[in-house]
Amino acid sequence: MSEKQLALALSEKVPVLYVDPPVSVLTPLRKPNLHPPVLRPSLRVLRPGLARVTPVSLPGVSRPVLRDVATAMTRRAIKRAVDQLGAQVDLIVAASLDDVLDACPSRLRVVWGTDDWVSGADLMGIPADRLRKEETRQLGSADVFLCVSQQLADRWAAPGRSVYVLPNGCNAEAFADTDSQPVADDVALACPTAGFIGHISERIDIAILEAVAETGVNLLLVGPVSLTSGLAGFESLIARPNVQWTGPRPFRELNRYLSAMTVGLTPYVPSEFNQSSYPLKTLEYLAAGLDVVSTDLPAARSLPRDLVHIATTAKEFAVLTEKLINRTTERGSRKARQDFARSQSWHARASQFLAVLDHPAAAKARLQGSTPRSGTDNSGR
Repeated sequence: MSEKQLALALSEKVPVLYVDPPVSVLTPLRKPNLHPPVLRPSLRVLRPGLARVTPVSLPGVSRPVLRDVATAMTRRAIKRAVDQLGAQVDLIVAASLDDVLDACPSRLRVVWGTDDWVSGADLMGIPADRLRKEETRQLGSADVFLCVSQQLADRWAAPGRSVYVLPNGCNAEAFADTDSQPVADDVALACPTAGFIGHISERIDIAILEAVAETGVNLLLVGPVSLTSGLAGFESLIARPNVQWTGPRPFRELNRYLSAMTVGLTPYVPSEFNQSSYPLKTLEYLAAGLDVVSTDLPAARSLPRDLVHIATTAKEFAVLTEKLINRTTERGSRKARQDFARSQSWHARASQFLAVLDHPAAAKARLQGSTPRSGTDNSGR
């Protein structure tokens, strides 16, 4: 997830305590493969400058009353971990609506909107009114405001409140050698293929993938299917002879699946939630050197048009995919995509993050293509 990736990059510049979402005391019993087993708040120093704490709560952490208990136990776990580390906290950063910004004293309280949580209420199965109240409380508690898209920044803007855009980055190093990696053993489709990597949920437009498959292009799908998704058409899609779904695969193995692909697909539905998002997968495709076809989202329009091809309909998406998969990819084009992805790395985002917060360790970096927005001053000051 983006908050974990940013924390890892930040830890190479400043000491970081990463706080997991709370887990139930029953989780280790249901998932014995977790390491280490967690029966009480567990602080682990993973390496110099990076520690991790896993708050533990009662079962049912998503239920209203028990969620309050989980939040209280999370705050306690944070305070205890800070005391154990003997740390003085400069920044406390919440990449969620959890009420943790004053869990311990800090110079600045920061909220980073990794998604438009309110518009994603249905996806998360949480009442929108509740999320709206939590968002109002979180914004009222923070000193600094960042989010992944201009659309969300515009919604968060208010008199006296500047909101900075910090888009998602990518782990460019993980995909740099994709073209030299052998194709994963379980890929049964012949190359070239078009591919999708990521969660398959209501955010994804199955009709677009069906249109691509209808052209005869080989289509490789890698990732879990949401258990709560209806996803009409998914079963018939993966039953096609030119479509393969592998299910979820570990991150460290993804470049062997990307090496089977010529074109990476970002087929999102044009929902309010997606309009405010910044898909990680698009940058990861570029990091692997792939051509990219995306639905018409603001995040896609913010990227170079010669690297990301935008389609407004399912038919146009399919035509573009078929055209790109049959053209000869020049090494120079692949390098241009990978060079751009490196410029959008999590290391670059970490430097930009620290620069916005005027942290002493900040590199001399500015938010590329980003300006603070406020309800009374939209001049880009």
